[in-house]
Amino acid sequence: MPDSAAASFQLDARLEADTLSVGDLPLSRLLLMNDSRFPWLILVPRRAGVCELIDLSEADHAALSTEIRQVSGALRDLVPADKLNVAALGNMVPQLHVHVIARTRGDVAWPGPVWGVGRAEPYDAATAERLVAGLCARLGL
Repeated sequence: MPDSAAASFQLDARLEADTLSVGDLPLSRLLLMNDSRFPWLILVPRRAGVCELIDLSEADHAALSTEIRQVSGALRDLVPADKLNVAALGNMVPQLHVHVIARTRGDVAWPGPVWGVGRAEPYDAATAERLVAGLCARLGL
């Protein structure tokens, strides 16, 4: 990434407040939503001012697609999942970010969306550390 793009990227404060940092992939910052009810990762391309997928260059769009596949595979390796939900919504946080959520038929929101269902239940430190370490090992972070 060019130095100017790296210098001007800032993670949205709402994403920062609700997540734990996993690490930086070539394009995206990888975050773990701090809600133990749902294994939920968020990729945020480190590009300032980008709100929509169509705002990415073709090269960045391809890189993001690759990262989504890699992160989805790593998450599926680590936790049970009946379905992986992948979405870029941005209604509340306009900064481009992609959710990758491992869903199970027994989760509290199944089969509906996870948004707005009850209160988040933060990870205990040991569980968060194990999940982050597993992701880092699988993704080479």
